[in-house]
Amino acid sequence: MTKLVEIKNLNVSYDEERVLENVALTISRNDFLGVIGPNGGGKTTLIKALLGLVKPERGEIIFHIPATKIGYLPQINQIDKRFPIKVIDVVRSGKTEKHPFNLFRKNQEETTHAENLLQEMGVLHLRNKAIGELSGGQMQRVFLCRSLMNNPELLILDEPDTFVDNHFESELYEKLRELNKRMAIVLVSHDVGTISYYVKTIACVNTHLHYHPSNIISTTQLASYNCPLQIITHGPIPHTVLSLHENDEQHGHNH
Repeated sequence: MTKLVEIKNLNVSYDEERVLENVALTISRNDFLGVIGPNGGGKTTLIKALLGLVKPERGEIIFHIPATKIGYLPQINQIDKRFPIKVIDVVRSGKTEKHPFNLFRKNQEETTHAENLLQEMGVLHLRNKAIGELSGGQMQRVFLCRSLMNNPELLILDEPDTFVDNHFESELYEKLRELNKRMAIVLVSHDVGTISYYVKTIACVNTHLHYHPSNIISTTQLASYNCPLQIITHGPIPHTVLSLHENDEQHGHNH
């Protein structure tokens, strides 16, 4: 299996508080990795480290692909909906490889590529709308298009199921399953039950990272990984509700 990214012995701290410790992970071509864990456990910090937004205090991240071949879909609550920009321009802004020669032709190619992505996501009719006019599901589609503008080999999504309706959520996961045929995907989510239906492998992050080489994960395994989570799903997907860990019962924590 071709390696895209290798993380070795990674430590990250904020203000001397250790957030990630001795993390090791390999992301390979065609992987579909679900990243789970309690709030504050380090999931988003792991993503920031992969994107070069935080500096490790120890360890290394080895990239076997260019940075331009990593697509990123942020949480939509981080996006300023007041910014006066059209949908088509949001998508085009995801193109980071610029060409100084024959700029007009390249701009036309970028616009066509952006429109094709919007068409694929079913939102081409919104191309001239301002992002502030979009619903949560529509915005998620648009920013997913943006993350695909460079035809990435690795797509990273940080809780994409937040602030969207159940209908779009199922559409999103089916689309990711299709995209996984041509790129590796790392999906951070709090919805363990739903993502376990779609992902191939699972990593539980709670300061340490515990890798599980399957999408089937048991209560006992989560407990051994020190991942105090509740799995709640709707519909036909099998699900389990986990009891609290002993130390959480003592402190009254609810994740």
